[in-house]
Amino acid sequence: MSVEYATFGLAPAMRAGGVLADGGYQVHRDFLDFIVDGRPLLFQLCDLDAVSPLAADVPPAIFSAQVRTLLLETDAPFEGSRCVIYGCPECEDIQCGAVTAVIERDGDDIVWRDFAWQTDGSADLDLNGYQGIGPFRFRGEEYRSALQRLLPGDTDQVPVRRRVLLIGARVNVLAKLAAALRTIGIGAEIAHDADTVPPEELRTYGAVAFGRAVGEDERAAVRAAFERAAAPAAYVEGLAPIIPLLVAQIEHALDRSPLEQRRLTGLSATADGAEVEVTSECRVQLVAYRLDRLYRSHTQQLFDGMLEPGRHLIPLDAKTAKGQSFVVARATGGVLVAPVAR
Repeated sequence: MSVEYATFGLAPAMRAGGVLADGGYQVHRDFLDFIVDGRPLLFQLCDLDAVSPLAADVPPAIFSAQVRTLLLETDAPFEGSRCVIYGCPECEDIQCGAVTAVIERDGDDIVWRDFAWQTDGSADLDLNGYQGIGPFRFRGEEYRSALQRLLPGDTDQVPVRRRVLLIGARVNVLAKLAAALRTIGIGAEIAHDADTVPPEELRTYGAVAFGRAVGEDERAAVRAAFERAAAPAAYVEGLAPIIPLLVAQIEHALDRSPLEQRRLTGLSATADGAEVEVTSECRVQLVAYRLDRLYRSHTQQLFDGMLEPGRHLIPLDAKTAKGQSFVVARATGGVLVAPVAR
């Protein structure tokens, strides 16, 4: 009798941070997600806000220990050979809840089974088991090859924490933006240009954000400096001096997850409404930001609810579309920004 195998892989993923409409903050986390049969395993878990143990901000020794646990080279942290698959993005406390699974060898194969939500040292499958997820049987060679590349000596797949270079004329806006980014876990520095920044430092930036007052010649000079340093970066054209909006733009620019593995894939807005596209059922939050004639900013919560896969039109009222208006869509793992077109 043949055995049905699932494919196993890893891919960059992000838990998008941000300055929220209620004034709170959400921490940014870069991590590697588990790709099972070509699709992020996290997508099967009911819009769960969580990250894998393979996160960029984990100290190297702990990161390696997590990898060796998944490779079954060290003991599982919980009874019954249970390992953490996804945990709280804000802390590492099991009391916040975590998705765990039994990871075991079966000959040369590796099996993940009995997925459950766990808040203490043991899991109750009858009460908190994930029905219909798994078991997954992976070919041992494929499984070990993907994980072993994360160990010291081979850093091609290890997630890297990125910083953002902020360039603009309005120092007060840049200072507030840098403070907001640092609060959510993204390093940020302010500069007039990139000419005096050493190439090795340029290579640590994942994005460059330009203020609206920065001229095209200045922008071209910054891009040229990054090209000379062989430092690929995403370039963000600031839409408006509204801190939550700029943070959302930068979060989107830092997203390195493959396009085909994202939940939130499309956003556009006109005076009639905002059109959002999602690839799997998830919670979506839509917030509008507006500058009035006196350049005062206004915030309006437009939508917060579950959406099925596909395209959805969320109506906008006339006031939302007045002046310079922008819409931010946020879902688990991603954020998009769009100006309201007239």
